[in-house]
Amino acid sequence: MNEYELLDSGHGRKLERFGKITLDRPCAQAVWNPSNKQIWKQADAFFTRKQGLEWRGRDKLPDSWIAEVNGVKMKLSTTDFGHLGVFPETRAMWDWIRDTLNNETKRRREPLNFLNLFAYSGGATLAAAQGGAHCCHVDASKGMVAWARENAKINGLAEHPIRWIVDDVNKFLTREIKRGRRYDAILLDPPSFGRGKGGELYKIEHALLETLQLVQKVMSESPCFVYLTSHTPGFTPIVLKNLIQQLLGQGKLDCGEMLLTGSSSSFTVPSGTWTRWEK
Repeated sequence: MNEYELLDSGHGRKLERFGKITLDRPCAQAVWNPSNKQIWKQADAFFTRKQGLEWRGRDKLPDSWIAEVNGVKMKLSTTDFGHLGVFPETRAMWDWIRDTLNNETKRRREPLNFLNLFAYSGGATLAAAQGGAHCCHVDASKGMVAWARENAKINGLAEHPIRWIVDDVNKFLTREIKRGRRYDAILLDPPSFGRGKGGELYKIEHALLETLQLVQKVMSESPCFVYLTSHTPGFTPIVLKNLIQQLLGQGKLDCGEMLLTGSSSSFTVPSGTWTRWEK
């Protein structure tokens, strides 16, 4: 089931429906004209960054609500930065991860170990769990890990084998290497700029190579896939593909753009990039 829809975009904004709530938020890449100006009146709330960060109509929204996005129920809430607790451009990836892990689990006749780094509110972790994988969910934000755990409960996965880790990703990976823990499938969505659990600075242009080298060392002897995504300008699909190809070498490589999609009358909106390596 899917309760997300991109209704329209244009003039630097996007109109999206999340369950029963319709929101009008910034979208810098939507430089075209809106397809249907009338439909924008449906927005329950409006977020702007023009004079600081401001929601208009936020007081009329519930503190939180649940919307199912590609088979994963997500608790959503308007944050001060304009985010909601889900990035719907990643939902096609959730489907791929769920199906791939399900098929590979059946083939191997045992659960795969899935590692989600910079894991946010857990959409991909829960899709992997639905696919039968044993999961490890890592994020430096204690609040986001708590949010992800709440999403697991909402999806009936509170008792599923998921390790919930609040930590700096590179420090966590270094310890996992020493512990001898290995993973069959790995997803990472590094931020352009972030802070680790202890205030460690993470800038993608400097830290990503180290992260990827550590990722290589926690891969199992029979890896299934490594999936790398990015929302950083300049990190095009080919940039990500080159990074992964240089690191992992032989394998099936694919890359592309993450997309917001919706009604037939709305333009598809590029919203990040991805590359994927399969053994």
